[in-house]
Amino acid sequence: MAEGSDAGSRTADGVQSDLQWQGVSKGDSGSESCCPQAAPRIPSCLSPPLSLSQVVRSRLEKKGVAVHNVRLNGSAASHVLHQDSGLGYKDLDLIFGVDLKTEDVFQLVKDVVMDCLLDFLPEGVSKDKITPMTLKEAYVQKLVKVCNETDRWSLISLSNNSGKNVELKFVDSLRRQFEFSVDSFQIILDSLLLFGECSENPMAENFHPTVTGESMYGDFEEAMDHLRNRVIATRNPEEIRGGGLLKYCNLLVRGFKPKSEVDMKALQRYMCSRFFIDFSDIGEQLRKLECYLQSHFVGMESNRYDYLMTLHRVVNESTVCLMGHERRQTLNLIAMLAVRVLAEQNIIPTVTNVTCYYQPAPYVSEINFNYYVTHVQPFLPCNQSYPTWLPCN
Repeated sequence: MAEGSDAGSRTADGVQSDLQWQGVSKGDSGSESCCPQAAPRIPSCLSPPLSLSQVVRSRLEKKGVAVHNVRLNGSAASHVLHQDSGLGYKDLDLIFGVDLKTEDVFQLVKDVVMDCLLDFLPEGVSKDKITPMTLKEAYVQKLVKVCNETDRWSLISLSNNSGKNVELKFVDSLRRQFEFSVDSFQIILDSLLLFGECSENPMAENFHPTVTGESMYGDFEEAMDHLRNRVIATRNPEEIRGGGLLKYCNLLVRGFKPKSEVDMKALQRYMCSRFFIDFSDIGEQLRKLECYLQSHFVGMESNRYDYLMTLHRVVNESTVCLMGHERRQTLNLIAMLAVRVLAEQNIIPTVTNVTCYYQPAPYVSEINFNYYVTHVQPFLPCNQSYPTWLPCN
């Protein structure tokens, strides 16, 4: 076992591993700073996520909804297993395994979460005056419900002022639960929740429950090796949704490297194609990129420019599914956002007066194109094609 890892003994199938004490203690205490917090003038909840999970689980079971397990998912689980990976984590992603067979169960889950939030408000708050709509507007940043042949799940994202939201995901079925091996980890929290309910004594190194980690990638030790050594690898990349491209470029900026050159080229082509399938309209691309920049670089705003330049390079090198003018339009959008980021950091004075130099891309190098200068204007969605636009290099 590599030094600094908080995973311990492996199970026979290689998919799971029991956590060492350091990992167990981090899993128990690492979420304390991610309490749900409300909009201004609304009191914040006093519930750490594990306590909230415990109450939500208990309430659901009392209502007749069986909760099969509760798991810490994704980058937060990776952070518990190996804190020095450089991966970081944006949200605290908690998965509740439940049966969502009818619309009534979806609604029941939502109502239970809202009731639990109400119970965790500070003493002295007049709860009778707080309606479900007020709770939703104050604490809930996002509500998602997915019902199709392969996926049945709902998400309730609770706001946190630090930028690390508490995401409660209630999953009946989910075809793909990870993008890359380094964020494929889940930590099963059932034993921690049971310990909190039953034990009168606090946890200690010689007195704590057995907590198991699992990798959806399929090989726990291989995924841990990728996490320790900052390797980008995945399985069935054609299944990754459009947001995988943005996550991939974020990993590159954080110092992660693809497993091989061949894997990288194929992976980038898959992800670029899927991005443009899921976000085909230039306005959708703008909204997605702005949202990603806002939510994934809290405290690391200086990395946004490098991220956009990395995304620009990947799209420029690996996009094969678009007509030329569509590709150039997206590249121009990314370049515009990069200039805006520099302006926000006061590296350049203002976006509207910046002069950018454009150079022909390799695929037009044999045509008699000349270099030229253009002034960057504020972005406006445009449905017309402009064959003279060229990508920034």
